[in-house]
This record gives sequence, C-alpha cells and structure tokens, in this order.
Amino acid sequence: MAKPKIIFQCRECGGVQTRWMGKCPDCGSWDALEQGVQDVAAERDPQMGVAGAGISPQAIAAAWADTQPGPNGESADSVISPANPARSLSEIGPAQHTPRLTSGIGELDRVLGGGLVNGSVILAGGEPGIGKSTLLLQAAGAWSTHCKVLYVSSEESAEQVKLRAARLKLTPSSPDEAAAAERMFILAETNLARIVEQARRIAPRVLVIDSIQMIYKSDVPSSPGSVPQLRRCASDLVYLAKLSGMSVILVGHVTKDGVLAGPRLLEHLVDAVLYFEGDRHHAHRVVRASKNRFGTTLEIGIFEMTGQGLREVSEGAGSGRVTLDEKPRPGSVVCPVLTGSRCVLVELQALTATGFPGATKRKSSGLDPNRLAMLIAVLEQHVGVRLADRDVFASAVGGIRVVEPASDLALLLAIAGAHYKKPLGVATAAVGEVGLGGEVRSVPQIEQRVIEASRLGFTRILIPASQRGQFKPPKGCEVDGVKSVNEAMQRLG
Repeated sequence: MAKPKIIFQCRECGGVQTRWMGKCPDCGSWDALEQGVQDVAAERDPQMGVAGAGISPQAIAAAWADTQPGPNGESADSVISPANPARSLSEIGPAQHTPRLTSGIGELDRVLGGGLVNGSVILAGGEPGIGKSTLLLQAAGAWSTHCKVLYVSSEESAEQVKLRAARLKLTPSSPDEAAAAERMFILAETNLARIVEQARRIAPRVLVIDSIQMIYKSDVPSSPGSVPQLRRCASDLVYLAKLSGMSVILVGHVTKDGVLAGPRLLEHLVDAVLYFEGDRHHAHRVVRASKNRFGTTLEIGIFEMTGQGLREVSEGAGSGRVTLDEKPRPGSVVCPVLTGSRCVLVELQALTATGFPGATKRKSSGLDPNRLAMLIAVLEQHVGVRLADRDVFASAVGGIRVVEPASDLALLLAIAGAHYKKPLGVATAAVGEVGLGGEVRSVPQIEQRVIEASRLGFTRILIPASQRGQFKPPKGCEVDGVKSVNEAMQRLG
C-alpha cells in the first residue's frame, strides 16, 4: 500500500508545496498554506472518487436509465457510459438541443443564460445573510413543479428547512403544489458518500448543496472546509453531474476580501459562478455571474428582500421612479446604465464638504474610485470648479455597482450640482462618456437607453451631441445633445 504523502496546499490559488512556507511562491499570499495528505491511490484516477466512496458509477448510471431517456428515446445506458473513447471530428454527429430547465424566477434565469443546463455545475457565493439559501430554496420549489429536486442542507436540520420553506410559502395549498412538494426532497447530511447514495436512489434532476464547506469525505484525512476536502468533494460532484446529467448547485462561503473561500480551482471546476452582491442592511440584492459557460457574464439579476423571501425587481430597483416623485435635489442625477441585454436606471448621488487642503477625501460606494478622481480633475481643469479643499463623496443608489464609462456625464453633473447646490431639472437623466479633454463621447446602444428612460417617465435626456440625430426619440421625450462638459454645466438649474 502506498504511503500517504504530506503536502501543503494554498487556499487562495490551490498551489501544492512540499514544505510549509509563510508566503505562497505561486500567488504571493501570506499564511495561506494548509497541511494535508495526498492520496496517491486517488491520483491514478482522480475521477473515481465517487466509486471510492462506495458507489459505483455504473450504479449511478443505471438509476437514470428509467427516468432520463436519451435525446432519441434510447435508454440512459447507451447515453451515459463510463468509457468515452476519443472520436474524430467527422465522426461526431450534430449536437442535440436540450431545453433548459427554467425556474420561473426571471431574474435568476436571466443570469444563468435562460435556465439550467443538464449536467452543469453552478457555484453560488455571497456574504452571510445576503440571501443565498433563501433564493435557492425558492428556486428549488419552482424546479420541483417540473422534476425531482434534492436539497441537501449541511448547516440546518430538515425541520429548520421546513420552517424556512413555510415562511417562503412553499408549503402545499393546492393539488398542484402538493404534487410539487412530493418531488422536492430535503436531506440534512454532511457525508458525501451518503449524499451520493441518496442521489442514486432518488435520481433528481437538480441537486442543491448548501453549503460545500461543510461536506466531507471520510477517506480524506482533513477537516471539512479545508483545501483537500473542498478539492476532492467538488471534483466528485462535478464528475457525478457529468455522469448522470443532473444539475448540481453548490453554495460557497466568501472570505473577508469578498472572494469565494477555498482554492481558485473550485471556480475552474464549475461551469458558472454566481455572486450575490448588496448590503444585508438594505433591501436590494444583485446576482451577477462572474463566469458562465452557457451564457454571458454581463447579465445581472435584481431582487428585493421581503418577509416572504426575495422578490424580483424588473424596473431597475425603482431608483428612477423615486426621483420622479420627489423634487429635484442638487447632487442627484439618474443615468441609464447598460448591464448585459437590459437597461437599468441608477441614481448617482454626490456630496461635497469642507476638507483640509492636502488631506481631502475622495470616497465612493458602488463606483470606480479611479473614475471619480479623473472626473474631479476634469471639473477643475476645464470647468474651473475648485475642489482641492473639498471632500467629495459619491454613491450609486440601489446596490448596483456601476463600472461603465457611460455614467461619467451623470456623475460629473452630480458632483458639480452638489458643489453649486443646483439640481439638474425635473424628469431629466444624463448619459455619456467624458474624455480628459472635457469632451462628451458617444456610448453604445444609446437608443435603448433613451427608450428605457422615457418608458419610466423621464421627459428629457442629456446625451452626446454626436448621437443626437442617429435615432428618432420617443414621443414626449426631448433629447438634448451636449458636446463638452462646459455645455453640460449650463443645464444645471
């Protein structure tokens, strides 16, 4: 029998070292190496971890023979095979279109690219209390109306999950909901071998594990949550998803730096990585995909936390409507921001206060601080606004992080309006990129931005002058083109 080998693995990058060091030589992280034992026998076939847990891949494939037919009606034994020989490109037939499994939660399906793909592995991460478990339990209840779902909770008991489901109104109150409840299974377990055995017996189409940090394999000599455990458990679950065709969703914790805990290898193994953003002290939550093999990474989903769980917000968090209902305020400008295929209206706020020369503050929330410093320099150089002795604070309302340059004009007008105590105007929005020479540059998809702002009640839109005649504005909406920041400053009341 091969002797176990002691290794030290970095929890940040997954690099393996033969001895402990204070600094990881691969990524430069300090105090990130953790001791573990390398299973020499598992390295011979790393994808056979499921079989090492006592479950044979053939048995898992046989469980799907009756419930998961192939695309042409054949049994799963001929579709799912442990042996997958290499074939030439000419031997591979046309790809069969497999419909995605939608949850009915439009914002979540949008981020996933239209729904779950069979055999995909999704990793969802976020701060504690942000709403990961709430959203996934709601999605599991929606998926159970179409197929079997196995929800594995490694941090709560089955009774606690039932209480949370009752709060989210997932308990059956009609015959259809009762049938869906029969297809949703709850398992409170942390041992991977027993989880795989239950998956073999139930044969679900969706497997949700909340969370991966508490799952362990008994043959790995390390504690749950360590790098070796995360690596082996994630590898086995990925292999299980590809073998059986079920979709696996993993919930991961994040570190104090806001990144997913564990090695970066965990993100490379999965097909999509979803991040839950927002402040748990505020109602709005944003779901963003930082990786997606089956869709774009530019899409976001906006939710609002309520007493009955997360509710979809399809109107850009309502920031534009709040501004329309109130009197225009100095330092507040609404900008139509493009995120993926949708346009979201975000309110940008700025505040200037007396500071000490040489020690002034430049603080931003939800905005790029480098972009903020550049716009302040443009205001001082080309407009003559003296901000050297003023503290400048800027924020994006609604919990959405704005990073695109199209918000430059709105942020610049918000800073200038706060300094001069002048509002922009009633029902007025602004969009445009600002250059270092003080010019207002064009932005992509300007027509979509104007149409969305007009639909939400804005009657005047400030846009770059070069794009004014490229489209016909909606009825009742005035399009005002500006060439430079000096011309834009004249629009302040």
